[in-house]
Amino acid sequence: MKNRNTKMNGSGNHRDKTATERYNALRQKGAVTDDERLLSRPTQPLVSPNQPVPHERIKEEEHAFERALNFDYTMTDPWRVFRIMSEFVNGFDVLAHIPPSIAIFGSARTRPDDPSYAAATLTARLLAQAGFGVITGGGPGIMEAANKGAQEGGNLSIGCNIELPFEQSSNPYLDISLDFRYFFVRKTLFMKYSSAFVIFPGGFGTMDELFEALTLIQTQKVSNFPVILYGSAYWGGLMSWLRETMLGVENISPKDLDLLLISDDPAEICTLVCEAYQHNSQLEKVDRTRETSIR
Repeated sequence: MKNRNTKMNGSGNHRDKTATERYNALRQKGAVTDDERLLSRPTQPLVSPNQPVPHERIKEEEHAFERALNFDYTMTDPWRVFRIMSEFVNGFDVLAHIPPSIAIFGSARTRPDDPSYAAATLTARLLAQAGFGVITGGGPGIMEAANKGAQEGGNLSIGCNIELPFEQSSNPYLDISLDFRYFFVRKTLFMKYSSAFVIFPGGFGTMDELFEALTLIQTQKVSNFPVILYGSAYWGGLMSWLRETMLGVENISPKDLDLLLISDDPAEICTLVCEAYQHNSQLEKVDRTRETSIR
């Protein structure tokens, strides 16, 4: 399938580089990603309400409008709204007609000789053979393993890549490859187009995706769907902390822990996903208003 995220001109030549190529070119000039610029704001002197405003601050504000007129509008936050919107529109357009799909997350640093890599490949292959597409972050490690398994299983392999200063480059097992500047756009697409999350051992990014899903399910912003952790040895400490510490001080309720499943068996993960998908399908037939979230 052609990557619809690449812009072409009339002669068929590339008019725009991929996100990774664009970032690497800018990085040589000391630039940062647009996501970093969006979340950055320059510091300003603190002025107490009871103190007179410094003369320098007054002069700066007087010239602010003049500076704004001479500033490149395409580098301002209002212009970024259009970039953000374009990422949503393009993502929705490309993914609108994919089959039911499962998001698989995990570390980009996992090597091919790691047992988790083989387990992710097998899990994705089984899910693909069961009829599901597979969505990952599009990079190396566990993401590569999952995309590889999806292609081996004969189903759609999807990667949603993000501009990063390190680690992240598209793996070679993608049928659909999307490039994103903004994490929150990318995560919205993961949530909207996934029928389950399978979480392999990973770092901060993996934890971010895990708790994003749990928060949205807990608050009923999305329909309840399986969140399955692979690797009891890796996730056991987290589960103990959630149960003994977080639940112990009643920052979550007992039923919140039921949102998480743990398995060491790719075949069992596939069975859990299939059963949950069929169950949700039956619920939607009974209650037509059930699916009212972003998914």
